[in-house]
Amino acid sequence: MNTKELISQIRKIEIKTRRIVDDITGGAYHSVFKGSGIEFSEVREYTPEDDVRDIDWNITARTGEPYIKKYTEERELTVMLIVDISASSIFGSGEKSKRDIGIEMAALLAFSAIRNKDKVGLLLFTDDVELYLPPRSSRSHALRLVRELIATTPKNKGTNMKGAMEFLMTVMHKKSVIFLLSDFIDNSNYEKVLKVANRRHDLIAIRVLDKLELAFPKSGNLVLEDSESGILSFFRGGSKKAISQINNLSEIMHNRTYEILKKAKIDMIDIRCNEDYILPLMNFFNKRSSR
Repeated sequence: MNTKELISQIRKIEIKTRRIVDDITGGAYHSVFKGSGIEFSEVREYTPEDDVRDIDWNITARTGEPYIKKYTEERELTVMLIVDISASSIFGSGEKSKRDIGIEMAALLAFSAIRNKDKVGLLLFTDDVELYLPPRSSRSHALRLVRELIATTPKNKGTNMKGAMEFLMTVMHKKSVIFLLSDFIDNSNYEKVLKVANRRHDLIAIRVLDKLELAFPKSGNLVLEDSESGILSFFRGGSKKAISQINNLSEIMHNRTYEILKKAKIDMIDIRCNEDYILPLMNFFNKRSSR
């Protein structure tokens, strides 16, 4: 992809996501995600309109007059986007691959964060950390995130979510909102590190899958290749038993992800490549708002 094509693609994504942010997601994002704590606002003399619970007794004792110390919510958030760009992300049976959907959703969340004056950072991973951009809060930074999402060519093919999350824990010390975008097709033991991350931060899992990964259609003879390992599997065409075997294995694998996230008390947004991702995203926002 040359520079002109890259700029054009970035611009298309910015225009598309801006419309969604303005019309739908911006307000929902602001109402759902709160600041990471409270910050000092002012110390002033107590008035009859003030709540006595706000009296600062140390200052009052020193001055002989009642004073209150006021605090306000710290509005600024730090948002981290962790995006799986392993070889399995390039699969898609329709117009868009899982990676295409991941790019659009990450861009949408990045622009939502910037609109709300939050900092946003990016971590791209395969079986290694491919790219890390520390959080910043400018539009130019958000555009750089989108550029890296589109243009980064992975050096590796595999998936190591455990390693990516462990890296994040070493660089992110302030409580943050973390969006983990992946198909969660990963045999590494990532359950423990997700639990730790969710205790320290607000971790939201966004699982992006293609419909064929959930229910394989009846077809002729098949040779399936694992995009990450290169392992080939042969299935005899027309065999209901073979198709049932594929679908059962798929169900077990994807249910394992659901159970791991549920056990770790991590919210999950389930996305399908062939469906509009705005509805499940808004369902998540509505669910969060009602808590």
